[in-house]
Amino acid sequence: MVSFSIRKIRKNLTKNSFILFSLVLILSCSDNSNSAEQIDKQKTYNWSLVTTWPKNYPGLGMAPERLARLVKEMSDGRMSITVYGAGEIVPAMGVFDAVSSGSVQMGHSGAYYWKGKIPAAQFFAGVPFGLNAKEMNAWVNRGGGLKIWRELYEPFNIYPIPCGNTGTQMFGWFNKEINSLEDLKGLKMRIPGVGGEVFKRAGGNPVNIPGGELYTAMQTGTIDAVEWVGPYNDLAFGFQQVAKYYYYPGWHEPGSMLELLVNDDAWKSLPPDLQAIIETAAKAVNQDLLDEYTASNNKALKELIQTHGVELKKLPEEVIMEFKRISEEIIEESLEDETTRKVHASFKDFLEEVSEYHSIAEDAFIEARSRSD
Repeated sequence: MVSFSIRKIRKNLTKNSFILFSLVLILSCSDNSNSAEQIDKQKTYNWSLVTTWPKNYPGLGMAPERLARLVKEMSDGRMSITVYGAGEIVPAMGVFDAVSSGSVQMGHSGAYYWKGKIPAAQFFAGVPFGLNAKEMNAWVNRGGGLKIWRELYEPFNIYPIPCGNTGTQMFGWFNKEINSLEDLKGLKMRIPGVGGEVFKRAGGNPVNIPGGELYTAMQTGTIDAVEWVGPYNDLAFGFQQVAKYYYYPGWHEPGSMLELLVNDDAWKSLPPDLQAIIETAAKAVNQDLLDEYTASNNKALKELIQTHGVELKKLPEEVIMEFKRISEEIIEESLEDETTRKVHASFKDFLEEVSEYHSIAEDAFIEARSRSD
């Protein structure tokens, strides 16, 4: 009887020891996991971001600065991004290559600047007579555009994120009046993207010059006309000092989206929470920049007209319609490229759908609001 009790006690002790050992092992593994997580969350990241814009330039140049500030604050200092303006470490038009190669981790620019590398990239910046800012955001973020955009940039080791929109732009600054298509013949104008191709076929001579060089180019006569953004940015550059006529509408860039370019290898090296922080910060900047332009453009336009005597003019209808015809012709020709055809199909389908609704919503409302008693 005694011997049975001893055996039972030994058996229970062995069983309990096994359970205790298992608990210790589980807790140990849990501690190691938590420890590893803590170590990861203590790691800091110091990245560089290059831009196509002058350092601290209103709107465009401040957008990446806001992004850097938000990321640092939301990550509690775990991630710091140093922003460099155009020409500080890479040329304005060298942003894409610098990010692609991994020379820097980030860039901020506009997709139409890379049409020589990726013709279809222009759809993610501004297409003549295409999507406005609100529609562009909806297509990219909710209409399948972002997935296609990332597929487009993947071979270049770049992960693109929407990061700003300037809204509908102005056509630009001229020192001669545009009364007909004949007045465009031979004009040297800074105008990028598909808009530049349209201008060329209309008889003009498009050139692509970085923003920081535009004032001097106009002042010295290197160019005869300049398209930049709109009143807010154009006033800051002082174009009213070197040109007399300010033309609208901005048929060429109805809703110009800006992009945050991230080196894909660097992106994949980040923990998920920092990736989420960057994506969220970019979304905030994307909307904030559009709000800034919407709030600032009309004030700047009034100053240009009332204080500086700028003559605001609308392009003749025949010129606008010819630009539209040429735009459609160029887009149609670009569809020979399979990738461009895929992007265009998504873009066009979304434009048709959203336009149908807007005709009885936003468009009808604006018409009713503008109607005089």
